[in-house]
Amino acid sequence: MRDLLLRQKQILFFIIAGGLSAIVEIGSFKLLSSSLPHFFPRETDFYGLHYPLSNIFSTGCGIITNYFLSIWFVFERGKHSKRKEFVYFMVVSFISTLLSLGFFQVFYSYVFKENIDLIVYTLSPEIISKIAAILLVSVLNYSIKKKIIFNG
Repeated sequence: MRDLLLRQKQILFFIIAGGLSAIVEIGSFKLLSSSLPHFFPRETDFYGLHYPLSNIFSTGCGIITNYFLSIWFVFERGKHSKRKEFVYFMVVSFISTLLSLGFFQVFYSYVFKENIDLIVYTLSPEIISKIAAILLVSVLNYSIKKKIIFNG
């Protein structure tokens, strides 16, 4: 019973940490995707890739935020050294970044074409695509981080 409660608590903290990291990632994406095209006009369409720099930099911000929240609030130290743990975390995050970028491209190019009006705020296709990519990749992230990185 205690293990079940701890697992539920860990999932809740993972969702909270993921939510805060997503806010950082989406906020930095919004900032970058609206400012970078002024300096790099090809940012909106770089050989078929939409907002590649904004995606990469904002994902990096989200990863760093998530790493610190994960080690402080979500997972206990695993059997790995801090250095090895960090390297594993970054490798998984790099792969997640590639997956997220790929999912974003698919969602932005083929799925989300219209704004979604939430009355108080309108979500653009870029933001909707970013949110969808984050949600899809986060399930994989939890499983890998739990089983491989923080497996103490």
